[in-house]
Amino acid sequence: MLILVLNSGSSSLKYQLFNTNTERAVAKGVVQKIGFDDTFVEHTVYLNMETQLGIEHRKKKDTIERPMANHNEALAMVIALLTHPDLGVIHDLSEISAVGHRIVHGGDCFSEAVEITPEIMQKLDELSDLAPLHNPPALAGVRACLEEMPGVPNVAVFDTAFHQTMAPEAYMYPLSYDMYKKYNVRRYGFHGTSHRYVCNQVIDLLGKPREDTRIITCHMGNGISLTAIKGGRVVDTSMGFTPLEGVMMGTRCGTIDPSIVTFLMQKEGWDFAQISDYLNKQCGLLGISGISSDMRDIRKAMSNGHKRSKLAVDMLYHQLVKLIGGYVMLLEGVDAIVFTAGMGENDAEMRKAICKRLAYIGVELDLAINSAEDDFRLISAPESKVKVFVVHTNEELMIARDTREVVLQNNLL
Repeated sequence: MLILVLNSGSSSLKYQLFNTNTERAVAKGVVQKIGFDDTFVEHTVYLNMETQLGIEHRKKKDTIERPMANHNEALAMVIALLTHPDLGVIHDLSEISAVGHRIVHGGDCFSEAVEITPEIMQKLDELSDLAPLHNPPALAGVRACLEEMPGVPNVAVFDTAFHQTMAPEAYMYPLSYDMYKKYNVRRYGFHGTSHRYVCNQVIDLLGKPREDTRIITCHMGNGISLTAIKGGRVVDTSMGFTPLEGVMMGTRCGTIDPSIVTFLMQKEGWDFAQISDYLNKQCGLLGISGISSDMRDIRKAMSNGHKRSKLAVDMLYHQLVKLIGGYVMLLEGVDAIVFTAGMGENDAEMRKAICKRLAYIGVELDLAINSAEDDFRLISAPESKVKVFVVHTNEELMIARDTREVVLQNNLL
């Protein structure tokens, strides 16, 4: 079965075409700067080449520049590339069984992937108030598919769904209860597809019944979220009503005293849009270091004696260790800690620093394996009381799997 996975941004459209029988992407790409004059597509095709040593997997990458005014035109370009005689991998759209869409916010309505029907579309439109930067572009991608690929089933896979197992004491905020009833103000959590993927990968390796496992997953990219998972079910997660809550991130402030918001609005004369932009785009590692939101740039500045860069790193480590320690208490112990996403997968120094601070719970790293490069590896030493993993996340594959399951369950083929 071929599943097309789409991740729509306000001016971008990421795509991957999966063969779910092999769970391999046969093509992927991204349309950048939709609506601008300099729109371009980066398109990659994966080829299986026969050599004397057997089958060798190769990839061929092309960049095409062409103006595209909206997501419909972008999707039409994607379809043209996928079916192109030289650049494509299929003959026509009839080979695509379904389209899986990444939807950031499913509110408390959706705890699993669903087929997108007119009724579901209406509900997703209503949820756009909860994620105004993320859900509307995703729905634009869905509408483009309905127009450009009539008859092909569409499935919504939600970032928030995995976190729906949290108990009320974990997801409720101590506001007046009527704010929850009127506006659904509660903790939702995000990066759920990533947390679910890496959690499932690790559960298979722990050698104990799923219901007995205790795992802390650390999704650490420009956005950072940690999740405490017991028996495969989320107990707590660091992001909240929006992806702004939690530990400090690349440009997001994370959890702060709420009164700081009104204080700064008063002192700076900012309106809602300005304070939102400040908290989401000008704080975190960038705001403290004054250098960059990228840890590589910050480390380089640190090596040159830049004190604010060191402060930014120290603050992040402090917050991460505090949160992991709290999750250990909630889980009543921990079997595995998992690092994933850009920084989690690639920053060996960060992993070393965090795990050193967790020695009190019996964490010991194998420093050589920690410094190696691989998509999936156990980096804790044999004597470590807690296993530590690095897992390359694959949200798109998770979306393809969920889409396939919905298609088969609902007899949509």
